[in-house]
Amino acid sequence: MNTYLKKAALIIVLISGASFLTYHTYDGMTDDNFQMVFNEKYGIYALSLPEDITFAEEEIPFDDPEIYERFDRELLVNTYWQSQTMLFYKRSNRYFKIIEPILKKNGVPDDFKYLSLVESGLTNVVSPAGATGFWQIMEATGKGYGLEINKEIDERYHLIKSTEAACKYLLEAKAELGTWTLAAASYNMGITGIKKQLERQEAQGYYGLTLNSETSRYVFRILAAKEIMSNPIKYGFHFREKDLYQPIPTYTVKVDSSVTNFGKFAHKLGINYRILKYHNPWLRYDYLPNKAGKTYEIEIPKEGYFSLVDSNPMEIEVILDSTASDTIKAISDSL
Repeated sequence: MNTYLKKAALIIVLISGASFLTYHTYDGMTDDNFQMVFNEKYGIYALSLPEDITFAEEEIPFDDPEIYERFDRELLVNTYWQSQTMLFYKRSNRYFKIIEPILKKNGVPDDFKYLSLVESGLTNVVSPAGATGFWQIMEATGKGYGLEINKEIDERYHLIKSTEAACKYLLEAKAELGTWTLAAASYNMGITGIKKQLERQEAQGYYGLTLNSETSRYVFRILAAKEIMSNPIKYGFHFREKDLYQPIPTYTVKVDSSVTNFGKFAHKLGINYRILKYHNPWLRYDYLPNKAGKTYEIEIPKEGYFSLVDSNPMEIEVILDSTASDTIKAISDSL
């Protein structure tokens, strides 16, 4: 763009900006009137706290003023952090449908789905300490509960398998500590850490403990998430079903040999590498040595939920027709 055009574009932008500012100003209004308009149009409200909320059917002593105020704090923070909480609603519609049946199968209360939300916001984040995935599992812990974690594979990013590992931990914590509330607190502080504090303080449960700031807030964050997510209209959140992130149907490809290039692998199935990684974040590299010949199940979105890219339609058709059960085995040998 030459200098003349650049100057002309800048003038247009400045004129447009000036028009926008003029449109949104209240010229001629006195300070008192301006303050009155502000007060009429804007307000922050205190929240009415529920009286019947529980965690995993365990009672919360809201008659204790300090307990009441700790819950009130988390409820306010999450209600008025509207963008984050709206994202929680959107994501939970997709991922809670996966998490809920796994919790139920393992005998873990449904309320623990909110623990995963508090831990990660239902995203595959990595903490400064190295905790990873929706359930924020440390490497040693993950391996201890049967997850494969190495350079090529990290099942902490696998939602189903990491949820199974989290259930194992929570069941162990409940057996060791006696209540689900303490089990939840231990997810933040560790079973040993909670045990030491119970003994040192001669306390009977989570609500009777003095703990570090993070763990003191932890269960109340879960409670606030449960309350707000269960009652969106009560807390001012409005959305339609179509606004929520929907589950994406997939089929499974079984691979029991090495894959030298997942980009080519993805194209053979009519998708691209980005889509493959989105559905299989536990695949950490663009290749898989798999010297042991282990069988891995790779999720592929069903047709209609992606666009075919740079691929041979006949080749895709042959692959998809090779099985009646939507499962493709060991196609990677040719890559």
